[in-house]
Amino acid sequence: MKKNMGNVLVGAVVALVLLSMSVYVVDQRQNAIVFRMGEVVSVKTAPGLNFKVPLLENVRYFDSRILTLDTAEPERFITAEKKNVLVDSFVKWRIVDVKQYYISVGGDEERAKTRLMQTVNSSMREEFGKRTIHEVVSGERDKVMEVLRAKADSDARKIGVEVLDVRLKRVDFPMEISESVYRRMDAERKRVANELRATGNAESEKIRADADKQREVILAEAYREAQKTKGEGDAKASALYAGAFGRNAEFYSFYRSLEAYKQSFKNKSDVMVLDPSSAFFKYLKAPNKTGK
Repeated sequence: MKKNMGNVLVGAVVALVLLSMSVYVVDQRQNAIVFRMGEVVSVKTAPGLNFKVPLLENVRYFDSRILTLDTAEPERFITAEKKNVLVDSFVKWRIVDVKQYYISVGGDEERAKTRLMQTVNSSMREEFGKRTIHEVVSGERDKVMEVLRAKADSDARKIGVEVLDVRLKRVDFPMEISESVYRRMDAERKRVANELRATGNAESEKIRADADKQREVILAEAYREAQKTKGEGDAKASALYAGAFGRNAEFYSFYRSLEAYKQSFKNKSDVMVLDPSSAFFKYLKAPNKTGK
């Protein structure tokens, strides 16, 4: 009885092992190829549970997601103007025919990347050689990328791969050319700045001269008006003085003498040397007498 139980357990274990070796799962992010004695017998592209013959068949999985091939270092290309440019790019690709992919590159992703990069570089060299720097940098950049994608995709189909996109991340001059271009740009900017500065100085001088002219005109007109007003005031004052003098000449003379005394003896330290019989002392000598 114990011996039978042992045989049953062994049989169950063997059955479980054979069952586990007969079942495989294809993930939704994968494609699978089933091999029998090294030959391809089926390709599984739909996700799910599948069965195989244990020991005789084996399964190999391949990524079905979009992959990125990015250049490690910028590549150097020559434009139609015979000028060097450094191009940094990347390629988006994926496996669409897993059987052809396995037959062409043995399912080796690195071999597939090498093939794609060679195709893209060859197409890029051809396209850059037909265009100027301006065209590859901005003028026809989108067109160049579309042509590169179409050419790379056409060649990639031969190995079961689809190229979804080819992008030029950056197109730069080599360091020695960049420095030369920078110096020319710097000189041009300085020239423009000096030209603008000279134009600004000329305009400034023009505005300043016009302002000075207007200032002189305004001052002259103001001086003229001031002199005119002053003359009119002096005329009125003279008329008033003349009228006052005509009414009472003696009082006017007395008033003017008082004003003269006030101005002459303003400070205690003032000293005057005059003849005592001078007319200046007329009203000091005989303040109550008139006409003498």
